[in-house]
Amino acid sequence: MGAARTAVSDYIDGQPAAWRPTLERLRALCRRELPSCIETFAYGVPSYARDGEVEVAFGKRVRYLSLYILKKPVLDAHRSELARLSVGKCCIRYTKPEDVDWDLVAALLADSEATDSDTCA
Repeated sequence: MGAARTAVSDYIDGQPAAWRPTLERLRALCRRELPSCIETFAYGVPSYARDGEVEVAFGKRVRYLSLYILKKPVLDAHRSELARLSVGKCCIRYTKPEDVDWDLVAALLADSEATDSDTCA
């Protein structure tokens, strides 16, 4: 776990300054809302896995921040609340830090923690 923490910290430190507070807050929220998950660094991004399977991840791309909620039923249950954003099969894209609705993200993470549904394939 120490290597994962270092990798996640290094990843966040390497991102644009304007996004770092958002990434730190997202990381803290994931760690709080996903107690049964282990923080790891998978697929080149900070990830949270339970029983070896990544359930949540986030990554800063050139033009947006991607939040991966890999339990599709969880994301589907909140799609109407995400209507103003770019949302894919299991990915939410935020183009500006202020686009993040922290209460909604907390709900998505808590719902992910609570469900035993399969992850997106």
